[in-house]
Amino acid sequence: MRRFIIILILLIFTLPGYAITIYKWVDKDGVMHFTDDYSKVPPQYRDQVKMEERKDIEEKSSIKIKEPQKEIEERSRDRYGQGENYWKERVRPWKERLREAQKNYEIANKKYLEKSEELSRRKFGSRTQYKMDIIELDKLNEERKRYQAQITEANEALKKISKEAEEAKANPDWLN
Repeated sequence: MRRFIIILILLIFTLPGYAITIYKWVDKDGVMHFTDDYSKVPPQYRDQVKMEERKDIEEKSSIKIKEPQKEIEERSRDRYGQGENYWKERVRPWKERLREAQKNYEIANKKYLEKSEELSRRKFGSRTQYKMDIIELDKLNEERKRYQAQITEANEALKKISKEAEEAKANPDWLN
């Protein structure tokens, strides 16, 4: 009976020692791979496989960890840590202003050309009507100049942002 108790105690307190061998390798893209099955290691990387024996770890299937993700994230930022969204938001309002000013300029220019053509075709009319037409033509011309100034301002701001992005080594595609 005493032997039975000793054997039982030894069996209860003796834990089986679990160990697992982990194989790791780095592929041509710099991605580190881990697996517990040597047959899952591609043949071209078997000569560089490093084995690591881990104890008391549950057995898992192949695990892939991509280390270059940090490098990709770093490339998606400029040298000041600003990303694509920052640059797109810097450019967006100026592009909107430019589009709006160009649209308004086209409308004002069309009105100006129509009025000047109408005035040149008119042969008869009162002196007062002629002066009113000239005043209207001047207003349309001032409106065109105002929109042209807005276009110039937006283009200069976009050039300035482009230079800043270049100095920050931001991806030029972020400004489109």
